[in-house]
Amino acid sequence: MERFESFEGGVCSAKGFRAAGVAAGIKYKDRKDVALIVADAPCSAAAMFTTNAVAAAPVVFDRSIAKYGCAQAILANSGCANACTGQEGLKDTEKSAAATAAALGIDKALVMVASTGVIGRRLPMNRLLAGIKSASQQLDDSLEAGLAANMATLTTDTRPKQAAVRFSLDGKTVTVGGMIKGSGMIAPNMATMLGFITTDAAIAPSMLRRALAKAVSVSFNRLVVDGDMSTNDSVFVMASGKAGNAKITKADERYENFAKALTRVCIMLTKQIEKKIDVLQANYFTDDQIFILEACLLKVSTNMMLNNKDVGRIVRIHGARIVEVNPTYSIIEKKGITADILSLFHQLDKLGVVLQFVRSGRIAVTKSCIEQLDKYLEEREAQR
Repeated sequence: MERFESFEGGVCSAKGFRAAGVAAGIKYKDRKDVALIVADAPCSAAAMFTTNAVAAAPVVFDRSIAKYGCAQAILANSGCANACTGQEGLKDTEKSAAATAAALGIDKALVMVASTGVIGRRLPMNRLLAGIKSASQQLDDSLEAGLAANMATLTTDTRPKQAAVRFSLDGKTVTVGGMIKGSGMIAPNMATMLGFITTDAAIAPSMLRRALAKAVSVSFNRLVVDGDMSTNDSVFVMASGKAGNAKITKADERYENFAKALTRVCIMLTKQIEKKIDVLQANYFTDDQIFILEACLLKVSTNMMLNNKDVGRIVRIHGARIVEVNPTYSIIEKKGITADILSLFHQLDKLGVVLQFVRSGRIAVTKSCIEQLDKYLEEREAQR
């Protein structure tokens, strides 16, 4: 029977990994914002990414690397998300990966990249490249080095978040350690969250990918804060194989033990994510005191839509609009009150054309000319 021991550790706890975190001035002066996590040699790797339709440049880049199941280094920066930056942003990501590879003396195809921070701005490349060089010269396998790397990934987080477990496999001690960044804009499917996990288990890339998917499904993907989703969410895992266990190549009992250890670390990290918020005053309003709006998207069968004139009629009656059409499916968008959105869905659903249906949830502003927050601040100022 497996026995997992939790202990103080992070990405440097597993054999075969070093890390560093330095201040490069990406957004703030004298604040750590560039991190490196490096394996001693190319190793099995897996990653999972945001399901947001708008993916940041690092996510687009990493998908092309992760599919091969092999990596040796992860570059991470905070202060700039490099999201919504187009082809120039993708070129910046590629350039930073190449610089990392050059600094470490490894193949650039073995480098993955993660960014977090302000959206819509390009990376300050001169500062980032200088940070990469500095971090590559400070790599170490100590607990402190792992902590420094974690600190370099934080944005609105109030503290670093690390976890580690060890267990016996084939008579060898196997370690799984990790760190996470996440505080604001968090919702199901890893919203605004970067996770980095290392292990010294010997495991095939396909099995590592399978174990990560299982672990993420019961940890990071169950977390909700704010109801937002991000463009940069990523979880990475690298396995050095330095523990010396027989390589895991199939879904047997040995695989299950490893998967449980990985899941435990992911859950431990998830529980450390918090939402930082300062509340001045909370006010309760009834529906007649606020203007309410929500939005929805319906994915419908294009073939069925074109062959049923009632679909177009229902769309027009509800003031909705078709925003995308392709041979397989079409997307219908509707903004309005909850009752109208549900009416649209139910009528289209009765026709059997709906493939997917998502709602944003209600947003609202007050109808009053007097802003409650302004009034509260005036009263508080008068009391001073």
